[in-house]
Parts: sequence; C-alpha cells; structure tokens
Amino acid sequence: MKLAEALQERADLVKNIERLRSRVRNNAQVQEGEKPAENPLELIKEMNGCIDRFEYLAGRINKTNNETMIGDMTITEVIAKKDALIIKASAYRDFVYESSSITGRARGTEIKILPTLKVVDLQKEVDRLSKEIRKLDNSLQATNWNTELVED
Repeated sequence: MKLAEALQERADLVKNIERLRSRVRNNAQVQEGEKPAENPLELIKEMNGCIDRFEYLAGRINKTNNETMIGDMTITEVIAKKDALIIKASAYRDFVYESSSITGRARGTEIKILPTLKVVDLQKEVDRLSKEIRKLDNSLQATNWNTELVED
C-alpha cells in the first residue's frame, strides 16, 4: 500500500468513526417497549474495528514519515516545516491586511494613521512563503504516492 493510500484511508476512518459515534448516540435510548433502529452493540463493534484500523494505520504512517527522506529531511520534518511556514504566512497576511487598511479623514486636521510596516516588502515575503509552501506540498504529495507504507 502506498503512503498516500494509507493517508486517504485514515481520513476516511476518522469520518466513519464519527458517523458511527453519532449512530450509537442516536440508538442509545428508546422508549420502553420499543427497539432501537440499529443495534448499538453491533455499531460499537464496527466502530471499534475502525478505531483499531485507525491505530494501526496511524502507527505505520508515523513510522513511514520518520524513515522516509525528502532531500535531507524526513517527511515528518518536511510536514513540520510546512506547518510552520503556513502559520508564518498567515500571520504576515494579517499584518499586510492591517497595514493596508485605509483610515479615512473627514478634515485635514484630523489624526493621520500610517502603517508601521512596509506593505510591499511584507507582501513579497508572503508570496515567497506561499511559493515555498506549495513546493513543499508538491514534494510531499509526490513522495506519498511513490512511497510504500512501512509495515512490520
């Protein structure tokens, strides 16, 4: 199984576990003399199977990410770098937005509000970060589709 397939299956399992939890809740109580629409014990059994599979895949994915290299970094390190760059780019975008906001004045004697940051330079940095994030994401995607899941 390719790493990308395991990642997709793990995501599907998360959604399925949540649906099963909801179905168990919906069948947790019934009016006296009535039967639930679905057997909650069977739902719990199915949910536990999904949770067991999720645990297995999560472990294999983590092991694969820690052992597979993209250049001179592991997949885990590339993901961490990408996440940090996303946070940085988001913060810089906020700065650009706030610095670019125009504050109107009714008369020339009113207080003039000026940006404290050079918006053009900051926007260039946001663009550079966005490009780096895209490159990292492309490398991750390619690696995920070309890497076999490490299974013991």
